[in-house]
Amino acid sequence: MFVGVLVRSDLNGGSPPIGLIVRIRLDHCMRLLIIEDDEKTADALAAGFAQAGFSTATARTGEDGFFLVNAEAFDLVLLDWMLPGRSGIEILKTLRARGTKTPVLLLTARDAVDDRVLGLESGADDYLVKPFAFPELLARVRSLIRRAVPAAEPLKRTLADLVVDLEARRASRAGQLIELTPREFDLLAYLLRQPGQVVSREMLAQDVWRETNRLTPLDNVIDVHVAHLRRKVDGDHPLKLIQTVRGMGFMLREGSAE
Repeated sequence: MFVGVLVRSDLNGGSPPIGLIVRIRLDHCMRLLIIEDDEKTADALAAGFAQAGFSTATARTGEDGFFLVNAEAFDLVLLDWMLPGRSGIEILKTLRARGTKTPVLLLTARDAVDDRVLGLESGADDYLVKPFAFPELLARVRSLIRRAVPAAEPLKRTLADLVVDLEARRASRAGQLIELTPREFDLLAYLLRQPGQVVSREMLAQDVWRETNRLTPLDNVIDVHVAHLRRKVDGDHPLKLIQTVRGMGFMLREGSAE
């Protein structure tokens, strides 16, 4: 199961051999919550999604919708902005403040840029202005659900004689355990998920350090951590895996960076 998205899944063929990517196969009908006060619109949406193979529940007020999204599991929420009682934005902010990760697509007649920004910054995963074509809405819903339920990655990743256990958060090289700080492990795991690809300092700041609003860049901090990690991972090994690509960033690969 994924946090915030209820997924019933099974693994075909039992436990796969190490090194194979295990993919999640959905075997349940995708369930949507439609929070829309206009009865005709809500009924039309429910009918359209039912025809497309979805299961739906509907709520006519903000309070009813908030209760349902906390009481039941949904793969996605279609949320109208203007609702009796709690507004869609109020519901959205409360859900995100509580850590709810369920994808939310905001539906509204508000088409000003400021409104779009407010909706997205309040936690909406997508924003669609009324009136809209149902095929476009359906495509957006399917896209959001695909992004919310990614393929499961292998618990162990390897490159040459480097082995990283993502679940146990351990790394070894040539059978020897490498002592890493939590930040160094996150950095190594991120590089190993993208072998042979250049990873920029901006990517590391955003995805590993998760700091995008700093007034000063993290370049020096990142360079220091990469240097420490390189000493621990490569050390005296003749094959160097962590490489600097001048003017671009870093790369984890066998052989020299071109």
